[in-house]
Amino acid sequence: MTIRIPSVSECQRLFEQFAMLDNIRNHSILVAMVAGGLVDGLIRTAKTPGPPANREETIASALLHDIAKTLCIKTGCHHADIGREICIDLGFPEIGEIVAEHVVLKNFSTELYRQGVFGAKELVFYADKRVRHDEVVSLTDRLDYILERYGDGNPVKEHHIRLNFNRTLELERYLFSYLDFRPEEVSDHLAEPILPV
Repeated sequence: MTIRIPSVSECQRLFEQFAMLDNIRNHSILVAMVAGGLVDGLIRTAKTPGPPANREETIASALLHDIAKTLCIKTGCHHADIGREICIDLGFPEIGEIVAEHVVLKNFSTELYRQGVFGAKELVFYADKRVRHDEVVSLTDRLDYILERYGDGNPVKEHHIRLNFNRTLELERYLFSYLDFRPEEVSDHLAEPILPV
């Protein structure tokens, strides 16, 4: 089955069409560079049992992961769900499914990750957790930011945020066992600049 993947220039046009704020655009570009660097690393090491995630799909999904965020800042909608709908409406349903899970992975699979199976969903999810605004940070730094920004001092929300980050830490452990660099070296292994920041 062939999937439709928007090119980088198409993603850039969509940034304009959906009036993405500059800071969200810059964040998305860096997430794509991190995700692309992870794919490149998996290709380079060739340790995974099958082919790694499709590079173009991963980069396009990372570029579009926050396509609805500007709208949702204004309206209070859930940006991952609306982003999914936007991508589906544009004829990119597979990209939409990845966008839908960039905040929380629905089918977190320790068994698959232990075997070295990482799809674009996992790579975009992880890359997003490593980028605060337009800076690559540790998962701990990103967790602190998300707790402050989205926790609202609500113990239930904070609990769910921490659970999601515990899963991210677990994914990180498995992912980097198949790479030739450490999590703290992500900034040294970014994909080439995809769009000007």
